[in-house]
Amino acid sequence: MAGEQLNVLNTLDAARTQWYHFTAIIIAGMGFFTDAYDLFCISLITKILGRIYYFDPNSASPGSLPPNVSAAVNGVAFCGTLSGQLFFGWLGDKLGRKTVYGFTLIVMVVCSVASGLSFSSSPKAVIATLCFFRFWLGFGIGGDYPLSATIMSEYANKKTRGAFIAAVFAMQGFGILAGGIVAIIVSAAFKIKYNVPPYSVDPAGSTVPQADYVWRIILIFGAIPAALTYYWRMKMPETARYTALVAKNTKQAAADMSKVLNMELEEDTEKAQRLVADKASNFGLFSKEFARRHGLHLLATTTTWFFLDIAFYSQNLFQKDIFSAIGWIPKAATMNAIEEVYRIARAQTLIALCGTVPGYWFTVAFIDIIGRFFIQVMGFFMMTAFMLGLAIPYNYWTTHHIGFVVMYGFTFFFANFGPNSTTFIVPAEIFPARLRSTCHGISAAAGKAGAIVGAFGFLYAAQNPDPAKRDKGYPAGIGVRNALFVLVATNFLGILFSLLVPESKGVSLEEISKEHEEEEAAT
Repeated sequence: MAGEQLNVLNTLDAARTQWYHFTAIIIAGMGFFTDAYDLFCISLITKILGRIYYFDPNSASPGSLPPNVSAAVNGVAFCGTLSGQLFFGWLGDKLGRKTVYGFTLIVMVVCSVASGLSFSSSPKAVIATLCFFRFWLGFGIGGDYPLSATIMSEYANKKTRGAFIAAVFAMQGFGILAGGIVAIIVSAAFKIKYNVPPYSVDPAGSTVPQADYVWRIILIFGAIPAALTYYWRMKMPETARYTALVAKNTKQAAADMSKVLNMELEEDTEKAQRLVADKASNFGLFSKEFARRHGLHLLATTTTWFFLDIAFYSQNLFQKDIFSAIGWIPKAATMNAIEEVYRIARAQTLIALCGTVPGYWFTVAFIDIIGRFFIQVMGFFMMTAFMLGLAIPYNYWTTHHIGFVVMYGFTFFFANFGPNSTTFIVPAEIFPARLRSTCHGISAAAGKAGAIVGAFGFLYAAQNPDPAKRDKGYPAGIGVRNALFVLVATNFLGILFSLLVPESKGVSLEEISKEHEEEEAAT
């Protein structure tokens, strides 16, 4: 009986790459496109929010978000995402992947629009409603992580499963890129229409009332790609692995996959009942049996994702601050409000285009050739090396901007051709079907806990110890250089915990998750 498998699952594992694989990538991937757009576009608009709602006519520098407000605006969506990952991950195992999948998309669309329509014109009201809707936006985004990864892993064949899951996640890169491009287009259009003097020349006139539309349009645009894929997401059948192994309806699983694969599938009823029967393997998440089989696996996926996201989100959310610190983006007082959005968006788009997006697709190309483990360890190692290369000669880079941007771009490249992709892929493969979505949600939530540490911690830590050089209202920090050393340490810890990650390349989900281990032991 060892190695026995349901016919429908064997067929899925051995299926050649077909159109339905690409359809699933696009349907699941557009959710991730929206996720990345919504999570990262906030870094493009925080400066203009400060200018509009926290303008001080007596200050020599433009208005900026107070520290607590900036931390809330940058980090509240991650708090929602963490909650959504845990809740929808659990719900995906209880009710089914498809049942929950559409609801997360509706939440994302509604809250994207609502974020851009944040009420009133007073700072407290606008920021409070913006944070409220971004929390629930994050909640919907959180659900997309475990559900998209699990659905794609359960649809894919075992030969190219890694590439398919990586391709879904790679849409995150296009979402980040799209955020920058939309911000460039919107700010450029408003800049042409309202070409006003910089803050140093006319403090009040440098921020025209129409600038309030800029950030709202950028936020609302995130609803469009998600809304376009809702119909197709609802048309997807439930995955065969959930239907057969969790719902224990092998006949329905065979019928669903017959339509997807365009071939007739039949299941041996007696064999199917034997394989999906209670094999003393219905252990729970908090059982000793789970700890024995998968305890180290869950430790590996949670810790590596946690350490990765501290570095990854610190870099992404605060690119503008780092670029300003080294002088690549001009001083705020030398620009008007809309010009500043344009400059920040242009810098971040360049990094995304040259470093972020290629890294994702290198993972797609090589993950089923060299494996998850190698890519993850290599990525963490190269991130550590390049961040050391930025931190040690930091003063040199303040006068050599192109070199800094190239090195900075390489850290993004190896994050994405590395642990940012593999930490998403591996949890969708190594846990049993009835706990797969839950464990992926727990792993992803640990990552978002790291993102929260990065979003709140880096904001304060990167502040200059010199009061004259740090942002208004902030306490003394350790400076960008020392903050980079902290990120080096988190990357190194990521390398160590990656040693616990199992290799799942070319292995069926049931084999790597030991779905039938008890049955085999009893034979």
